[in-house]
Amino acid sequence: MKPEHKTSAVNRLKTVRGHIDAVLGMVEDERYCPDIMKQVSALQGSLEGVNRVLLQNHIETCVLDHVKEGRTEQVVEELMETLRYAPDLPPRKG
Repeated sequence: MKPEHKTSAVNRLKTVRGHIDAVLGMVEDERYCPDIMKQVSALQGSLEGVNRVLLQNHIETCVLDHVKEGRTEQVVEELMETLRYAPDLPPRKG
């Protein structure tokens, strides 16, 4: 994994971990359900961000290496497999 992608993924996941603890506290405190749902939705967006980083890393490393080696069939198979886990990724902002 490229160091910059690893750093980004780890930082995003640490943020998610803290956010989950906060949402758990909201549930335990019986906060207003729509407020909790809003935070859960934000968590989902954060996890999608992690998936974008991982997908970018995969394309820039494994896929690119396979293309250079002429292993196009494997590239297609790997991309299809990878996209199964990220079918609804929104476009990257900014």
